Amino acid sequence: MNDTAESATRPPIRTGLAEVRYPLPEMLEELKLERAASTFAMQKLDQQEIGKLFKARNTRGKSKK
Repeated sequence: MNDTAESATRPPIRTGLAEVRYPLPEMLEELKLERAASTFAMQKLDQQEIGKLFKARNTRGKSKK
């Protein structure tokens, strides 16, 4: 019983989370630079190639009549 009384008076545990806000013009400028960079193009290409690897393939042969 004493344990519940202590937990009721104890303040809640605070986490290290905090809200961060970034200015929209800065974010848009950074996005524009990233899109112009060659690394962004490579990431996009890699995603397409990875998608090809996992694309469903038809393994059955066509039936002959």
